[in-house]
Amino acid sequence: MVATSAAGRQREPGAVRLGLAISGWTERWFPDAFVFALLGIVVVFVAGLLLGRTPGQMTHYFGSGFWSLIPFTMQMALIVIFGYVVASSPPVYRLVQRLATIPKGPRAAVAWVALFATVSSLLSWGFSLVFSGLLIRELVRRIPQTDYRAAGAAGYLGLGSVWALGLSSSAALLMATKGSIPASLLPISGVLPFSTTIFLWQSVVTAVILVALSVLVAYLTAPDGRTARTAESYGIRPEPLEIRTPARQRPGEWLEYSPLLTILIVLLGIAYLVQLFGSKGGGLAAGIAQALDLNTYNFIFLLAGLLLHWRPRRFLEAVTRSVPATAGVLIQFPFYAGIFGMITGTANDPSPIARWLADLFVRVSDQSSYPVLVSVYSAVLGLFVPSGGSKWVIEAPYVLQAANSLKVNLGWVVQIYNAAEALPNLVNPFWMLPLLGLLGVRARDLVGYAAVQLLVHIPVVLFLLWLFARTLPYVAPQ
Repeated sequence: MVATSAAGRQREPGAVRLGLAISGWTERWFPDAFVFALLGIVVVFVAGLLLGRTPGQMTHYFGSGFWSLIPFTMQMALIVIFGYVVASSPPVYRLVQRLATIPKGPRAAVAWVALFATVSSLLSWGFSLVFSGLLIRELVRRIPQTDYRAAGAAGYLGLGSVWALGLSSSAALLMATKGSIPASLLPISGVLPFSTTIFLWQSVVTAVILVALSVLVAYLTAPDGRTARTAESYGIRPEPLEIRTPARQRPGEWLEYSPLLTILIVLLGIAYLVQLFGSKGGGLAAGIAQALDLNTYNFIFLLAGLLLHWRPRRFLEAVTRSVPATAGVLIQFPFYAGIFGMITGTANDPSPIARWLADLFVRVSDQSSYPVLVSVYSAVLGLFVPSGGSKWVIEAPYVLQAANSLKVNLGWVVQIYNAAEALPNLVNPFWMLPLLGLLGVRARDLVGYAAVQLLVHIPVVLFLLWLFARTLPYVAPQ
């Protein structure tokens, strides 16, 4: 068995073997994401001391900022919860089953997963993870020769390529939500609605190119049926998803099993959304672009989850199953907020770190090289802070300040950040957890194929971000 397995590895394409080698290295040396957050605190604390602040001042910055992202933390957790709720609803799961009947071969199955993982991530990264995991389970039941590792990595591609260019972009949603923008950042950035970030035609074209690239690489690097590592080889036999609601036991539970309240609440919610979008002026499309922020986005997914599960009891059961996937968000975001506090300081006592970093970007770049420099920086930092939202809060003060100085379009800076910060997700297991739970594998089983995608995506992303930056004028913060 070992000899056959070794021979099979020799027949794998060179790109796949490279990915497996990188996977072996990360399995041995890559620490948990929470450790990176703690290391970040130490590094930033020392940086503050080197720039002239006392230990007492840095401690005060850390403590003052620690709880400053509580509303944002809750919003991010709800994205995970409602994405899971919608993806696991009976109507969506029936759609998954139908989609799984279309591919006819192992490589086509992997490419099919990559397509729907990337496209669905433009709607919601939380939905994409669960949707892709369910699709993989159905596909390997129908095409058992499918490589389970390659399919799992394809299911994660949305988080490593285009999710941040879509509607659930943490940075874009934050910048469109005035109440979520930290007070110290607002004068630097102003409010940036979706019309200046993800709805730019440059952003849409970038997303389309990256989706096509992801699907192509997934197809070319997937093993065929002769050399595949199947789900069965992992001892996994995926079964259809069954959501069974216990029978009603008491008369007082009848409303929990009735769709009456669901219908009334969904109608009320839809009426509010129509009112909200209409109040912005300029037509429905313009109203949506201006009004879609974190709270509105989560509200839409909440209504969708209620409607798709139909009965309150079933909806609550889906919420209960989704909550464990939010653990990393809930515990790590306060520590990222502490890092943000040390970087920005307080209104009466600003930290020198943000200003020093902004001045550094201005000194080492110009209007032309700035997009590439920020892209590389954001991607590297993403290895240590694996969260698009909290990392943006850390970066935004000095990145946007430098953009103001260099006269770079602020909305495109958000998209530069979005496209670049997604790249390290491909080799960082932090956001894999919901998908890994559905598939029953470990992160190291998927990272090898994801690393091949990373090597291909890096030059393409850097070029597109540099190219489109040249097409957008600078607009002062408002």
